[in-house]
Amino acid sequence: MKTYSAKASEIEKTWFVIDAEGLILGRLATRIAVMLKGKHKPTYTPHLDCGDNIIVVNAEKIVLTGNKLKDKVYYHHTGYPGGIKERTAGKILEGRFPERVIVKAVERMLDRSPLGRQQMRNLKVYAGPNHPHEAQQPKPLDVKAMNAKNARA
Repeated sequence: MKTYSAKASEIEKTWFVIDAEGLILGRLATRIAVMLKGKHKPTYTPHLDCGDNIIVVNAEKIVLTGNKLKDKVYYHHTGYPGGIKERTAGKILEGRFPERVIVKAVERMLDRSPLGRQQMRNLKVYAGPNHPHEAQQPKPLDVKAMNAKNARA
């Protein structure tokens, strides 16, 4: 028996939409990372982008457990000496681009390679309930129903 390896022409991508309202950040991010990689498919091939396209809406209503809103810190560097900056997760969620919390969580679960960057292009995150991808006819994916621990009441 030979190991099956998918070819780029055999890959079929589907679109899914996830409502992030009330979902826990880490559990949502792991589910998204698995689907972007394509590990939920029987035709998974590690060196190809065989994952699906994911649309996340209501990113501003994501839930962080414990004290993570004030204790979880995101760092970035300006490029100048002594230019390290930090922001808490709570400040980012209250700020102008609350979807960055989900993007960073998923980005850090994927490979830091050209393939990982290609897979990140298949993720679309929106702060509000609307998205411009209706033409792709995305299927709703209910992450809350998968496990009771995925959502906070």
